[in-house]
Amino acid sequence: MTMTELTTPDYPGFLTEIKSRIRRAQYQALRAVNKELVSLYWDLGQSIHQKQEALGWGKAVVQTLANDLQLEFPSRNGFSAANLWYLFHPLRSQGFVSYLLDGQTGLGVPHISGK
Repeated sequence: MTMTELTTPDYPGFLTEIKSRIRRAQYQALRAVNKELVSLYWDLGQSIHQKQEALGWGKAVVQTLANDLQLEFPSRNGFSAANLWYLFHPLRSQGFVSYLLDGQTGLGVPHISGK
């Protein structure tokens, strides 16, 4: 007899409970990963922006950074020069960061007001 053929009265409820716990844990893990990624991208955007403000970095440095990150993380998408520019673009855009981090996401990333 296999587990799928098991017919004890409490088995279907037990299986449902286990599936629910697995899905809940998967969802919580996904939220944790997303929270860390949003926090990382926000921090990277701030770092790029600060270097540009302090040192006058421009497109050439961002392109070089993109190339170096793509070499280091070849299986990871999102580190193109265009994407790196978008990482700090919200620092200049009113409302975008507020929309992304509106408190309903539960990400715990600082709220940035668009002044």
